[in-house]
Amino acid sequence: MKKTISNTVKIAALAMAASLTFAGCSKGKDALVIQKQGVFTSGGSVTEPVAGNYAPEKSWLDPTRAGNTAHIDHANTFYQIPAGKTKNPIVYLHGYGQSRTGWQTTPDGREGWSDIFLRKGYPAFLVDQPRRASAGSTSRMASAGGIDAWGEDGKSYMPGDQAWYTHFRIGLVSPERYEGSAFPAGEEAQDEFFRQMTPNTGDYDEKLFGSVLSKVLSDAKAMTGKKSIYITHSQGGRVGWQTDTENMAAIVAIEPGGTPVVGSEEYNKFLAAKIPIVIYFGDYIDNGPENIMSTGFWKNVRNTAIEFAKAYNADGGDATVVDLPKAGITGNSHFMFQETNNKEIADHIEKWLKERGL
Repeated sequence: MKKTISNTVKIAALAMAASLTFAGCSKGKDALVIQKQGVFTSGGSVTEPVAGNYAPEKSWLDPTRAGNTAHIDHANTFYQIPAGKTKNPIVYLHGYGQSRTGWQTTPDGREGWSDIFLRKGYPAFLVDQPRRASAGSTSRMASAGGIDAWGEDGKSYMPGDQAWYTHFRIGLVSPERYEGSAFPAGEEAQDEFFRQMTPNTGDYDEKLFGSVLSKVLSDAKAMTGKKSIYITHSQGGRVGWQTDTENMAAIVAIEPGGTPVVGSEEYNKFLAAKIPIVIYFGDYIDNGPENIMSTGFWKNVRNTAIEFAKAYNADGGDATVVDLPKAGITGNSHFMFQETNNKEIADHIEKWLKERGL
């Protein structure tokens, strides 16, 4: 049994202690000036003590861990607030197998969306979800047979580079890329991309992750005074629908792993809160290889999103589905925010945000 920690993060103290001012270091008109930055955790719980009495004389050398507790299942967020007048903060939530790194840079070393939007005045709140990357502490290793596929002995892990490469629509088989691909070219970029992948340490729990991300948005509101634009990707899109809307200004879902069922609790939650939603899809869906399962999968996800948006708008909401090739932006995989035209897509998103006063 676990004890839940109330979300009493001392935001002001954290911000003051972690803040860094770089205004004096600015050189040239292109310098990105960060007023404050730091790291904080949100949500989580503490395990009950292991049976027995803690032996301080043995400390970590006691293999039984008697009397020890663990702080687990929180989110870890790195934030940056640019100098000058700022807009609504952006909370970035990665997809499966990813961490916040994917928003910060590209496989070929260019600026990621967090820097691009910081330059536009949007503070960045970059999340590692519970049981992933810097928020990896949990009570039980991911179950064998799940998508993380830990072996029965708890030591082996199933490889997946080629499988994800195909499913993410970069190319049919690594290292080839689809014709016209905007994914960074070259062996070094592909190596860097694969090395960004990181597994869950524990089982995927959508409801838990949604509740913790709700606390992240609450913390971002406490630090900035404004509701967050919530940019989610892939599996993170599913967590996004489980997140409370109280501190949310809009959702930008990048190829989410699904959309709320029309009329469901999640659907009605967003509709009642009048949350504007935009959903982006890349290339190689209508024109993807017909003989692979991933093409059918992404067609279904996109078409379902289109039906969701139609219903949401008919019910008085504001939802847009952007099919990038139809908007004249081509060559994008599932990782459009890391590709050579990532700034063009960021500009497209910014226009949508500005139209809604964000």
